[in-house]
Amino acid sequence: MSKSKRNTVDPGVIIERFGADAARWFVLSDNPPERDVEWTETGAQGAFRFVQRIYRLAETIAAEPQMAKPATFEGEAKKLRQLTHRSIVAVTEALETFAFNLAVARAYELSGALVGDSPTEAALLWARREAIEILARLVAPMIPHVAEAMNALLNPGSGLVTMQPWPEPEPALLVKDEVTVAVQVNGKLKGTVTIPTATEAAQAIAIAKEAVAGALKGQTIVKEIYVAGRIVNFVVKP
Repeated sequence: MSKSKRNTVDPGVIIERFGADAARWFVLSDNPPERDVEWTETGAQGAFRFVQRIYRLAETIAAEPQMAKPATFEGEAKKLRQLTHRSIVAVTEALETFAFNLAVARAYELSGALVGDSPTEAALLWARREAIEILARLVAPMIPHVAEAMNALLNPGSGLVTMQPWPEPEPALLVKDEVTVAVQVNGKLKGTVTIPTATEAAQAIAIAKEAVAGALKGQTIVKEIYVAGRIVNFVVKP
C-alpha cells in the first residue's frame, strides 16, 4: 500500500479514529485489489458513515413487527426480495474473485433500498428483515464486528454470524420479470420504458410510443423496429 502526494493520512490514525471495520471497508471499497490504497480522511469518513448506517438499519428493523412469511410477494416487497437474492449472487461472485470493490458496491445498493420509514405492509416488513439479515452475512467477511453486532440485534442468541451458513439465493427470484427498453427516434435515445419480460412486440411498441409522444409529435412514423427486451426505434420523417 502506498501514499501519493495528495491529502493522505496514516492508516493507524484511521483505525484509531474510525475503527477497524471502517478501515477495512475503506480499503476494500476504494480500489480494485491490484491497485494501491490511498488513505484519505474523506474516504475513511465515508466508510465510517456506512458502518454506522447499516447498524442503525439493523436497530430499526429489529424493532419492527416480526411477521410470518407470506405465501406470495408483490410490488415493493417482491422487488426488494429480488434485489436481496441477486445481491447474494453478486457478492458471492465478487468475493470469490477478490473483486472486493464490487462486493462493496452491491452492499451499498442493498442497504440503500432499506433506507426510509418503516412500512406497514406485512410482506414488506418480512422482506426488509430478510434483507438486513442477509446483508449482515454478506458483509461479515469484510466488516465482521458490525456484522456480529447486527446479527445480535436481529437474532439474539443465534450465535456468531460467521458460523452460520452462507446465504443461498432462491432461483425464482433471480429470473428477470421486467426489462428496461431504450426508446429511440431515428436512432437517437429519447427515453426508456420498463415492461414485463413477456410483453408482445405490438404492446411494447405502443408503450414506447406513448412514452416519447412529445418527440413524435408532428412526425410521420415510417417504420417501427423492436429488438425484444432491448430497443424500440421509431424511424420518422417530418
